[in-house]
Amino acid sequence: MSNVLQIYSIWLYAANAYTRTSIRAIPGNTIVTTPAGASKKTLAGLAPPPLKPASFLATVRSTKGNPFEIIPLQAYEQPFYLSKWLLGPVLMVNDPEGVRRVLLDNVANYPKEEMGDEFFSAMFGEGLLSAPGAKWRTHRKVMAPSFGTRTVESYAPAMVETTVAFAERWDALPQSSEMDIAAEMQALTLKIICRTMFSSDAEELAAHAGQALDFAQASLEFGLLDVLPLIGPWRIKRKQEAIRAHFKGMDAAIYRLIGEREKIHNEAPKDFLTRLVAAKDPDDGVGLNANEVRDEVITIFMAGHETTAVTMTWVWYLLSQHPAEEAMLHRELDAVLGGRIPTVEDLPHLPYTRMVIEETMRVYPPAPGISLREAKEADELCGFKVTPGLQVLVSPWILHRHRRLWDDPERFDPTRFAKESSEKRPRFAYLPFGGGPRVCIGATLAMTETILILAVLAQRFRLRLKEGEEVTLQTRITLRPKNGMMTILERREPAAQPDRGQEPPPQQAAIR
Repeated sequence: MSNVLQIYSIWLYAANAYTRTSIRAIPGNTIVTTPAGASKKTLAGLAPPPLKPASFLATVRSTKGNPFEIIPLQAYEQPFYLSKWLLGPVLMVNDPEGVRRVLLDNVANYPKEEMGDEFFSAMFGEGLLSAPGAKWRTHRKVMAPSFGTRTVESYAPAMVETTVAFAERWDALPQSSEMDIAAEMQALTLKIICRTMFSSDAEELAAHAGQALDFAQASLEFGLLDVLPLIGPWRIKRKQEAIRAHFKGMDAAIYRLIGEREKIHNEAPKDFLTRLVAAKDPDDGVGLNANEVRDEVITIFMAGHETTAVTMTWVWYLLSQHPAEEAMLHRELDAVLGGRIPTVEDLPHLPYTRMVIEETMRVYPPAPGISLREAKEADELCGFKVTPGLQVLVSPWILHRHRRLWDDPERFDPTRFAKESSEKRPRFAYLPFGGGPRVCIGATLAMTETILILAVLAQRFRLRLKEGEEVTLQTRITLRPKNGMMTILERREPAAQPDRGQEPPPQQAAIR
C-alpha cells in the first residue's frame, strides 16, 4: 500500500518543461538485452519508454492518466536518475541495493514527505499508512496477529463462498455477455472484505465506502494552481477537507459497529473487526481506542479491496492477451482441482496460478510509486552523494521493468517467478507490497484472496477483451484502467479431477 503522494510528485515532474538529468553507471553492471525472437506484443501502457523527457504540454496531459509512462529510458537503464523538478532536484533510485538502503538499512535518514501523509490522514486518519513512527510501531505490533498465517487461513472459506456466489451470478448471464471487468472485480473484492472484516454487518459500509473512495480518487487531480506558492497550499487543504467530509458517513457506521462489538464480547463474530477491538499490545496489554480502531479499519478496508480488485482486473486483461499462458493456467487448475471448489490447503499445489498473479503485479504494480522521501543527513546511494534535503523517489513501476533486472521486461512471462528464478532475484527488485519495515501488513491476505478468486473463476470462465476496446492506464492511488475494461464472458468446462497418483501435465511438472 504505497503513498498517494506519488501522483502529486509525478505531477511536479510533469510541470517542469526543461528537465536536466545526471546519469552515473555502476562499473561492471550490464544491461540485459531482449533475446532474439522474443514476443513484442505491446500491452496497454507498456510502449517503450521515451528516449528523452517529454514536452511540457505532453507531460501535463499525462497527469490525467499514468504519468509514470513519461519517465525517460535512462531511468530504466541506470541505477539512478537525477531530475530537476519544479520544486528542486529529485533522485529516482532504481537499483535494488540503493532501494534497500532507502527503505531498510538507513530508513531513518529518509522519512516520508509530509504532504503524502496529510492526504492519507484525510482519508484514513492515523492508520498504518500515515501514523508517525512511534504510533506506527505500536499499531503494527498490536495488529500483527490479525494478519498471521493461521488467521488469514480462517478467512479463506468466506473468500471462497463469496466468490462462488459471484460465479453463480455470472452463470446466470447469457453466453458472451459484455461486462466491465474492472467494475466486477471492485464489486467482488468489496463483498469479500465486507465478509472478512464485518461478517454480515457491512451493507451500509459498502455503500459509504464506494462513494468515499470514488470521491477521494477524483480529488487526486492536480494542476498548475496546486503548485503556486500562495494559492497551492490553500487548494490542497480544501481537497483534504472535502475528502474528510466524504468519509463521515463511513465513520458513523464503523463507530456503531465498534460499539456493538464491545458490548457483546465473546458472542461477537470472529472477523477482523472483532479481532482488532480485542487486540492488545503483547508488552503492556494496552489495546486500541475507538478512534484508532476506526483509522485502521478504514485503512485496511479501503486499501485492501482496491489493490486486490485492480490486480485481478489486470490478471484478466493479461490472460486475454496471452492464450498460451491462459491455457497453462487452465491445465494446472484442472489437474489440481478438477472442477471442485478450492480450499486454502490447495494453495501450495497451485504454483503457476500464483506465478500469474506475481507477474501481473510486476507488469502492472497495484501502487506504481512509493512516497517521496527527504534525506535528513548526507549519504551515498548507488555512488551518488546525497545531500541533506534531497528528495528521493522509489518507483516499483521503474524497478519492475528495469533493463538491468529483467529480461525483456515488457513481456508477460509468469515463469519469471518460478522458485529457482525468484531465489536468485535481489529482494528489492520486486516491490508489489512495498518494502522495509512498512511493507504491507496485508500481503499474505491479499495473495491468498487473489489466488482463491482466480482459482474459482478461471476454472469456469474465460474473459476476452471486447473488440475495439482501448485500454489506457490511470494512476489514482492505484494503477487502474482509466475508463474501465469491457470484456466478453465465455464459459469453460474444467476437466474431470485426475485419479490419485496421476502425474501433472508436463508444463506443471516443470514448474514444481
